[in-house]
Amino acid sequence: MLITELAQLCDAQPQGEHPAVEIKSAADIMTAQSHQVTVLSDGKYKKHLKDCQASACFISEQLLDNDIPPGLTLLLCKDPEISFLNAVKALHPETPLKRQVSAHAVLADTTTLGDDIHIGPFTTIGPHSSVGDSSTIEASVHIGNHVVIGKNCRIHPNAVIYDNCVIGNNVIIHSGAIIGADGFGYKFRNNQHIKVPHVGNVVIEDNVEIGANTCIDRGALGSTRIGLGSKIDNLVQLGHNNNVGRHVIICGQSGISGSCTIEDGAVLAGSVGVADHIKIGTRAVVMARSGISQDVAPGTQVWGSPAKDRKVAWRELAALAKLPELLQKIKTFESRLTKLEE
Repeated sequence: MLITELAQLCDAQPQGEHPAVEIKSAADIMTAQSHQVTVLSDGKYKKHLKDCQASACFISEQLLDNDIPPGLTLLLCKDPEISFLNAVKALHPETPLKRQVSAHAVLADTTTLGDDIHIGPFTTIGPHSSVGDSSTIEASVHIGNHVVIGKNCRIHPNAVIYDNCVIGNNVIIHSGAIIGADGFGYKFRNNQHIKVPHVGNVVIEDNVEIGANTCIDRGALGSTRIGLGSKIDNLVQLGHNNNVGRHVIICGQSGISGSCTIEDGAVLAGSVGVADHIKIGTRAVVMARSGISQDVAPGTQVWGSPAKDRKVAWRELAALAKLPELLQKIKTFESRLTKLEE
């Protein structure tokens, strides 16, 4: 589309001599070429603007610079990142599906389907399950018995949703995700592990996204719950009876043991490990590769294993880096003291 059309679509004001140039795709500011649009949303990338080869660039007034290359049209807007994301969606649309219920899908007689449904080949849906309007179930998905899937959901290939789980509206579940498997619970008696029955379910609220190969275990008796708008990355393990609040971020390779509470707006960075029955407070941030063995207060930032306040942990790490120097000084003092004693 033309720069002028893109600007109107993304709530931006074009400034430059070439507003009628055609834009074919989007790229980052360091690699963008002619007929591409890019974005400058952070001052640390400003140095790349003078050599930018793009035809258009989303930018805020705060980052305007006189050193603009010829041929670059600036697209002034309040939020360059969001405007650029809208441009990416417009320039790189998803390949449309030919919506149908595949003849190779296996659906129970009591399955209920809404309007405008797509179900791919080799998908199976068990008895008394329902799929809401405009939802897309791709190939080789297994959906168990008494499962409820809301409107406008997308379940990618090879995902599995166990019996009795409830999926809200506008939920995305990526390939290989397992929703509702048994929790990891055993009692040791008579020199053997006795399996704890898990008869609960998983409830996923609206606008949640679940990454590829992520596993969310069902509750032992009640529900494992994922709150409105939360986003869970690939390769995350969420144990039984966890209660994840609204708009929580959980990054890849994190593992959360059972019966934890993660309150609204909390962030767990990559490879975080959380012990069972832990509470992570509202808008708390757990930094990457941290081990959580006790509750995290709301609004705090913690790091390390065992995790502690970020600033304290970093001071300790800085002190540890000086340890070889301190040991050498101690050896020097000991040597001098020995000579004085002699």
